[in-house]
Amino acid sequence: MRLSIDHRTRYRFSEPQARLVQLLRLTPQNTYDQTVAQWRIDVDRDARMRAGRDGFGNCITMLYVEGPLDGLEIAVTGEVLTSHSAGVLHGASEPLPPPLFLRATEATRADAEIAAFAHDAGGEGALERLHRLNDAVHARFRFNRGRPSPGLSAGEAFGRETATARDMAQIFAVGARSLGVPARYITGYCRMEADHRPTPHGWVEAHVDRIGWIAFDPCSGRCPEEDYVRVAVALDASGAAPVAGSRLGEGEEMLDVDVSVVRED
Repeated sequence: MRLSIDHRTRYRFSEPQARLVQLLRLTPQNTYDQTVAQWRIDVDRDARMRAGRDGFGNCITMLYVEGPLDGLEIAVTGEVLTSHSAGVLHGASEPLPPPLFLRATEATRADAEIAAFAHDAGGEGALERLHRLNDAVHARFRFNRGRPSPGLSAGEAFGRETATARDMAQIFAVGARSLGVPARYITGYCRMEADHRPTPHGWVEAHVDRIGWIAFDPCSGRCPEEDYVRVAVALDASGAAPVAGSRLGEGEEMLDVDVSVVRED
């Protein structure tokens, strides 16, 4: 499948900013099941950009913009060829061992209620338990298409009736880790029932012995396939955030994000 992606992040500031520094995790990598045909990042201001990698092996771009700055748009466009993989990750760079992804973070702290929920989902063997957990998280929540609440942990999100894709993915990660299965948060793009999404998508990969990393999306209740583009990996959503950084200046920041994922073939 050939997927065309257009992702625009627009900043507006109530007061001019002296400087803006951003870390961008916006560049996907090639795997056996994902080939980046073309990809570019553009900024509508004079800026310096420096490519590199973070500790998880993600491609990153450091963005430096000098002010005075009243606004900024970061535009990401590209095409990615994807193929059927049954949700199993093949051929990705893996700088870190799977047991590292048993670690909890502030957003994915161990939670007794989520652990009991994961155990009650049932299943024989790690793979079946993960599929049952994916189904259970998907069935428990109504999908909230809005932007995630900043700082909301998996445990806090678990007590709500609705959940964003980020919240469901982090709940799954906490549940999988409670079962002794390494799990990590993934950000990327997804062509869902509508071709237009307000933000990038989030899902999870869990590691099963003798198989490897397998993707699960509790938002859809299935394993990601060729309509997904994998971009960044981390222990939680904040560690894989597409855009993170700081600014030097007073006033308020207004953020608008717009994402379109369209099948071209």
